[in-house]
Amino acid sequence: KHSGNPHVRAAVARKEPQHVAWATEREDGGRGFGFTGGHFHWNWGDDNFRRLVLNAIAWTAHADVPAEGVATASVSREELEQNQDFPKP
Repeated sequence: KHSGNPHVRAAVARKEPQHVAWATEREDGGRGFGFTGGHFHWNWGDDNFRRLVLNAIAWTAHADVPAEGVATASVSREELEQNQDFPKP
Protein backbone atom coordinates (compact mmCIF):
# COMPACT_ATOMS: atom_id res chain seq x y z
CA LYS A 1 0.00 0.00 0.00
CA HIS A 2 3.02 2.29 0.15
CA SER A 3 1.71 3.74 3.41
CA GLY A 4 4.97 5.54 4.09
CA ASN A 5 5.28 7.32 0.74
CA PRO A 6 2.67 9.98 -0.06
CA HIS A 7 3.99 10.42 -3.62
CA VAL A 8 3.45 6.76 -4.43
CA ARG A 9 0.05 6.74 -2.73
CA ALA A 10 -0.99 9.70 -4.92
CA ALA A 11 0.24 7.91 -8.05
CA VAL A 12 -1.71 4.79 -7.09
CA ALA A 13 -4.83 6.91 -6.49
CA ARG A 14 -4.39 8.29 -10.02
CA LYS A 15 -4.23 4.66 -11.23
CA GLU A 16 -0.74 5.12 -12.63
CA PRO A 17 1.10 1.85 -13.36
CA GLN A 18 3.40 0.71 -10.56
CA HIS A 19 6.58 -1.19 -11.41
CA VAL A 20 7.54 -3.81 -8.86
CA ALA A 21 10.19 -5.68 -10.85
CA TRP A 22 12.61 -4.81 -13.63
CA ALA A 23 15.58 -6.34 -15.38
CA THR A 24 18.46 -4.94 -17.40
CA GLU A 25 21.28 -6.33 -19.49
CA ARG A 26 24.33 -4.16 -20.14
CA GLU A 27 26.22 -4.07 -23.43
CA ASP A 28 29.06 -6.02 -21.78
CA GLY A 29 26.61 -8.82 -20.86
CA GLY A 30 26.21 -7.96 -17.19
CA ARG A 31 22.70 -8.43 -15.88
CA GLY A 32 20.70 -6.98 -13.04
CA PHE A 33 17.27 -7.46 -11.52
CA GLY A 34 15.38 -5.20 -9.13
CA PHE A 35 12.33 -6.20 -7.13
CA THR A 36 10.31 -4.44 -4.45
CA GLY A 37 8.13 -7.38 -3.39
CA GLY A 38 10.26 -8.87 -0.65
CA HIS A 39 9.11 -6.58 2.16
CA PHE A 40 5.95 -8.49 3.05
CA HIS A 41 7.08 -11.76 4.61
CA TRP A 42 3.96 -13.74 3.71
CA ASN A 43 4.59 -13.19 -0.03
CA TRP A 44 7.28 -15.87 0.22
CA GLY A 45 4.51 -18.43 0.75
CA ASP A 46 3.37 -17.98 -2.88
CA ASP A 47 5.01 -20.48 -5.25
CA ASN A 48 4.87 -18.08 -8.22
CA PHE A 49 6.40 -15.28 -6.16
CA ARG A 50 9.38 -17.46 -5.20
CA ARG A 51 9.66 -18.76 -8.78
CA LEU A 52 9.90 -15.19 -10.12
CA VAL A 53 12.77 -14.41 -7.74
CA LEU A 54 14.53 -17.72 -8.45
CA ASN A 55 14.16 -17.21 -12.22
CA ALA A 56 15.63 -13.72 -11.87
CA ILE A 57 18.59 -15.00 -9.84
CA ALA A 58 19.28 -17.71 -12.42
CA TRP A 59 18.93 -15.27 -15.35
CA THR A 60 21.21 -12.73 -13.66
CA ALA A 61 23.82 -15.48 -13.21
CA HIS A 62 23.51 -16.45 -16.92
CA ALA A 63 22.13 -19.87 -15.96
CA ASP A 64 19.50 -21.58 -18.07
CA VAL A 65 15.98 -20.81 -16.90
CA PRO A 66 13.54 -23.64 -17.72
CA ALA A 67 10.43 -22.69 -19.71
CA GLU A 68 8.28 -23.65 -16.71
CA GLY A 69 10.55 -21.69 -14.37
CA VAL A 70 12.98 -22.75 -11.69
CA ALA A 71 11.48 -25.47 -9.51
CA THR A 72 10.56 -24.39 -6.00
CA ALA A 73 9.07 -26.48 -3.22
CA SER A 74 5.96 -25.17 -1.51
CA VAL A 75 6.49 -23.49 1.85
CA SER A 76 4.19 -24.30 4.75
CA ARG A 77 2.72 -21.74 7.11
CA GLU A 78 4.84 -23.24 9.88
CA GLU A 79 8.01 -22.71 7.83
CA LEU A 80 7.08 -19.08 7.17
CA GLU A 81 6.39 -18.51 10.86
CA GLN A 82 9.85 -19.82 11.80
CA ASN A 83 11.47 -16.72 10.33
CA GLN A 84 8.79 -14.15 11.09
CA ASP A 85 10.29 -11.02 12.65
CA PHE A 86 6.98 -9.23 13.21
CA PRO A 87 3.83 -10.29 15.04
CA LYS A 88 1.93 -13.01 13.22
CA PRO A 89 -1.21 -11.84 11.42
